[in-house]
Amino acid sequence: MSKATFHSPSWRNPVLMGISLAFSTVAMAQWQWVDATGRKVFSDTPPPASIPDKNVLKQPGGGRITIPAPAAETAPAAAPAPTAAPAPQIATRDTELEAKKKQAEQAEEARKKADMERVAKGRADNCERARKAKITMESGVRLATTNAKGEREIMDDKAKASESQRMDGVIRDNCGPLPTAK
Repeated sequence: MSKATFHSPSWRNPVLMGISLAFSTVAMAQWQWVDATGRKVFSDTPPPASIPDKNVLKQPGGGRITIPAPAAETAPAAAPAPTAAPAPQIATRDTELEAKKKQAEQAEEARKKADMERVAKGRADNCERARKAKITMESGVRLATTNAKGEREIMDDKAKASESQRMDGVIRDNCGPLPTAK
């Protein structure tokens, strides 16, 4: 049995090319516009009357068109349309960006406030301990410390004076108003 090869008839190629051109012409004869949400719309019907002329990007036959406004909008009592309004999609992105920026600023303020509260609490605790230690130093009671070997040593007057000065510095640093950052 011989192998038959299938050859397309010579009329098929021109017909297929004509159909392709017809479909591409239909595809080129579409309307394009930007809708109220900022998205590009492709359609074979004209845009609704609510779409302004400046948002029509393409019409059948090429170029832009002028869509006549409804009679109610052309009345003299109608307010003039804004001349340069940002696209709604850009406004939405700006709004989202502003909301994220505001949220980040609030989070940063909350973190700073928490840090300031933690520092203030630590300063108050240090102040209270230093004042109590200072009162104990000045009470005249015998005080003992532990040396590097772990042995207990009684503080002499010179050591008490030195520790009292150190407590004065801690009180001065922690009991007053919080220093401002420069």
